[in-house]
Amino acid sequence: MNKRKHSAIVVNANGGVKNEVKTEKISAARLWAGSIVAALVAAVAVFAVMLQLEKNILTQYEKGVIYVAAAEIPKGQLITQDNWQEFLKMRELDKGCIPQTAIISKEQIENMLAVYDIEAGVLLTQGMFVTENTITKDMKEPVIAGFKAEDIYQVVGGTLRTGDRIHIYSVNDTGDVISVWQEVFVQQVFDSVGNAIPSGDTSTAAQRINIYLEKNNVEEFYTQLESGAIRVVKMW
Repeated sequence: MNKRKHSAIVVNANGGVKNEVKTEKISAARLWAGSIVAALVAAVAVFAVMLQLEKNILTQYEKGVIYVAAAEIPKGQLITQDNWQEFLKMRELDKGCIPQTAIISKEQIENMLAVYDIEAGVLLTQGMFVTENTITKDMKEPVIAGFKAEDIYQVVGGTLRTGDRIHIYSVNDTGDVISVWQEVFVQQVFDSVGNAIPSGDTSTAAQRINIYLEKNNVEEFYTQLESGAIRVVKMW
């Protein structure tokens, strides 16, 4: 005798037949539960694929170490072994964002001068710095000539700093102003007691100035300096 009861036939008062389909209800419930599980599995699979894809993309962005300006680097500032930590700090970036000329080691700019003022946080590149040899490489016999502020009227108000470029003019006997030397490099400046003025010092007046000149121009320079004919213009 089969005792399983999957359904029952009941005759109602009107003589109709009511079919209770328990099996169909169970099957529908199982189908619904199966759909939920399948959807959950699909969602987990999609998430896993996306996670792996993101991981693969991120691995393509290799990191590299560069140097940025830790503080403002004034024009003409000499970077040395003693002060590089004051002006440089390391930063990690994606290699794709790092230019080929970026400074990636402090040795690249050690004993070099800043070409212009560099703001804090700026990514440093090789073109921002030069060596003194670069400045004098086109000169035949470069020498350093010095003069005092009182030798030349005002000398640009004492604002000259290491790394500046100046034009030197001469006033002749008839009062005509003649350009004599262009883009002369200021090698170093000093205050009234002979202390070197840092490039970042904007308040101390330069009283003594050293410049690069060709050796064969030195005699003419000092002759005109003595006569009071020399005038100086600072390049901006």
